[in-house]
Amino acid sequence: MPVFPAGTKSLVSKYCTPAIFDANKGKKDGAGVPFEQMILSGCQNVDSGIGVYAGSHEAYTSFANLFDPIIEEYHGHKKEDKHVSNMDYT
Repeated sequence: MPVFPAGTKSLVSKYCTPAIFDANKGKKDGAGVPFEQMILSGCQNVDSGIGVYAGSHEAYTSFANLFDPIIEEYHGHKKEDKHVSNMDYT
C-alpha cells in the first residue's frame, strides 16, 4: 500500500484506500498493465491532481472500484450516466 505524505490532495491518494489497494494489487488489465503501474505516477508525484493512468480501456472496468469515484469527482460523470453528443454547431 502506498503511503502518501500529509497534505497530498491527489484523487488517487483519496480513493486508493487499503481495501481498494488490497483488492487490486497484483492484478493486471487486459493489456497486461499492472495495477501498481497505473498508480505509480501518483505515488511518485504527490503534487499530481489525479495521479492514476488507465493502462488500457479495459482498466476502467477491471479497476472500476478505483476509477469510478475518481471519474465522478473529477468529471461529475457517474457510472450510470450516458454520454450525449450534440454535433449541431448552430
